[in-house]
Amino acid sequence: MKIGGSTALVTGANRGLGKALVEALRIAGAKKIYAAARNPADISAGAIVQPIALDITDTIQIDAAAARCGDVNLLINNAGIARFTAALAAPAMENARLEMETNYFGTLAMCRAFAPILKKNGGGALVNMLSVVSFFNAPMQGTYSASKAAEWSLTKDVRFELRAQGTRVTGVYAGYIDTDMTTGLSAPKTSAADIAARILIGIESGTEEVLADERARSVYEQLRKDEGPFEANMQKTWDEYAKKMGIG
Repeated sequence: MKIGGSTALVTGANRGLGKALVEALRIAGAKKIYAAARNPADISAGAIVQPIALDITDTIQIDAAAARCGDVNLLINNAGIARFTAALAAPAMENARLEMETNYFGTLAMCRAFAPILKKNGGGALVNMLSVVSFFNAPMQGTYSASKAAEWSLTKDVRFELRAQGTRVTGVYAGYIDTDMTTGLSAPKTSAADIAARILIGIESGTEEVLADERARSVYEQLRKDEGPFEANMQKTWDEYAKKMGIG
């Protein structure tokens, strides 16, 4: 689909990648952009950008957004959280529950609410912002990886279900993006603006799987060839981390 003239809704739009997506959509000629966030107070409103309050774990707010944004033909499910905790070494399960509630159930709720709207408006496009750890488990981020694997599977299911109504469903995969979420990490990062640009290219070209940075592309290719060495390296990484942290 064409970005120019579209009506988009972006979740998690008040910072990081969401903010970059709103700006990229504006520059690309979107007619209207609903910029959704739990706290939209710091989103600059304008003739094109309309801030809305939306917590994707709150069904009442999702229903209100669907009622207000009935003209959407491009939904970008960008909102998500990462607590960077291991599955067993974490002291409790709260982070795992919160990540699954947001990344999986929240995204599912948005898909369910807006699928009929997209159908009514000619099909359009639905984009889920996933992660390179959708493909594998990084044990220091074990619970986040699990939530993104679930969201990856969800994306494929939604693609099957919405194909008949003409909705293009796109999954986006990236490594570390230079946002607030990764401030404390020293690993190589890609700018949010670069990822946003690649997402828009994928939407316009009709691509179903967007490998948005070099990390996503290299991991995908390696796992396609033979996941054994990759998994062995993840085991080594965890063993070294656990020894350093005195875990296990």
